[in-house]
Amino acid sequence: MELKFTKYQGLGNDFILVDNRSQSTPLVTPDRAVRLCDRHFGIGADGVIFVLPGTEETNYTMRIFNSDGSEPEMCGNGIRCFAQFIAQLEGSGRREYRVSTLAGVMVPKLGEQDMVTVDMGVPKLLAAEIPTTLGAANEPVVDATLEVAGESWLVTCVSMGNPHCVTFVPDVDGLALEQIGPKFEHHSVFPERINTEFVRVISPNRVQMRVWERGAGITLACGTGACATVVAGVLAGKCDRQTTVQLPGGDLDIEWADDDRLYMTGPARAVFTGTVII
Repeated sequence: MELKFTKYQGLGNDFILVDNRSQSTPLVTPDRAVRLCDRHFGIGADGVIFVLPGTEETNYTMRIFNSDGSEPEMCGNGIRCFAQFIAQLEGSGRREYRVSTLAGVMVPKLGEQDMVTVDMGVPKLLAAEIPTTLGAANEPVVDATLEVAGESWLVTCVSMGNPHCVTFVPDVDGLALEQIGPKFEHHSVFPERINTEFVRVISPNRVQMRVWERGAGITLACGTGACATVVAGVLAGKCDRQTTVQLPGGDLDIEWADDDRLYMTGPARAVFTGTVII
């Protein structure tokens, strides 16, 4: 079977986009997605994203398979790429979409010069909503102590429809992320695993972040992680509600607005289009 695709990247977080509007289930299985994401024997990507038909309330549905075959609830960089891909497919000039995801309805808006702003919704903060057993189920987990690899880390947990653990550190560049990241992801206090953000505060409105993504490992950027980082920073008194998150792949502008909703703005660009045999 031949599969047409377009490769997109958002700050280096790269995805294989598939036009799946002809049916409501993905054209590719999780196992095949793993092979497509392989950077030596496949196309190479952090995940495969499918554009499926929408619901009564939405224009389209987005589903994602990570590079390990798991399916996350949402992906911030991915939904920006998704919106640009929709615009490419439609050619209609429409600039705003309602997209159904496993984390709820997201609303991306296309701007100038490949920029996309996404209404990421309201963060969830209670331990049961993350989910984590690190704190009482009906209370937030803010600056809680977590033992990982023989060290004590102060962590704040946030759900952006997918789970995040944020820790503020004096140096992110020197972290052995490939070693410590999996230990956070598979820690027993996170029953559905966890995305982990390691953050250095540069100023109240700029932070530096590195991320270990659940199901994908080290990536150059994470949109939901950037949102979770700003929420954690505000709760800990370290960040303004409008903060730029500096990632290895570039910057994301995050606003935690007065209506409690998070708005993420960043680029999404097509890399190439092709056909692959699956």
